[in-house]
Amino acid sequence: MKSGNSNQSCVHSEKLPAGQSGELIHLTRESAGWEWMSFFVRRLIQGEAWETQNDGEEMGLVVLGGRCRADWGQGQKLIGQRKHVFDGFPYALYLPPGSGLRVVAETECELAVCSVPSQAKLEPRLITPEDVQASLRGGGNASRQIVDLMTPDFPADKLMMVEVYTPSGNWSSYPPSKHDVHNPPAEVDLDEIYYYRMDREAGYAYQRLYSRNGGRDVTLAVSDGDVVLVRDGYHPVVAGHGYNVYYLNCLAGSARSLANTEDPDHVWVRSTWETLDPRLPMVRGAER
Repeated sequence: MKSGNSNQSCVHSEKLPAGQSGELIHLTRESAGWEWMSFFVRRLIQGEAWETQNDGEEMGLVVLGGRCRADWGQGQKLIGQRKHVFDGFPYALYLPPGSGLRVVAETECELAVCSVPSQAKLEPRLITPEDVQASLRGGGNASRQIVDLMTPDFPADKLMMVEVYTPSGNWSSYPPSKHDVHNPPAEVDLDEIYYYRMDREAGYAYQRLYSRNGGRDVTLAVSDGDVVLVRDGYHPVVAGHGYNVYYLNCLAGSARSLANTEDPDHVWVRSTWETLDPRLPMVRGAER
């Protein structure tokens, strides 16, 4: 598994052979060189068990694909139903500090885990596909689908999580926005993770990380399994033509809010949006 450092913005996934278990991403906040989030992705094969204890951390777990039995002190529960991230809404689990978790894979499954330092005394919560809220955002070729998992009103301490689906060729996180200044309620200072999955093996996207003063302007080519670390500045995304793009956003910072500031140079594009992309929604709940 490949970790980041303070100079990296992109972390690549370990390429495990099909059917082999192990960590795909191992990214601690120390190796990332920032204050808030650690992020891990793990693949379990059928029958394999995994255990963790999150002392001094709150944790969000998302079942990317497959089924498993999970026990966090409330008895075993079967979680997960989609085969992969493009196959429907997710199961997710929130665990407050001091929780233990044991997972046993019913099928091959992949789990994404984000943890944040916390001492808050909160309750565990299972999030099912029936619990999540989905919406369509943007317009034209900047249309995308948002699946909310842990929004600012979710009973957590710092962690927020959301899934985003962007059709082939579309822009996402657009108009470009930033959240690197603590100035509530207009904007708060958040670190953000983008964890990418593509619907085809050769799929890719581009993400631009820039500041308006020109102090930074980097464009990253990202592939299936890559992680982009957004520390500051604007960070729009575009999906490569022919490839649908998923990313899991994890955020934490100075306040439990998603308040941000859009790049004033590009806000005008909203006036050009007339209709949503008819390819949306890309995923639906089992009952919908």
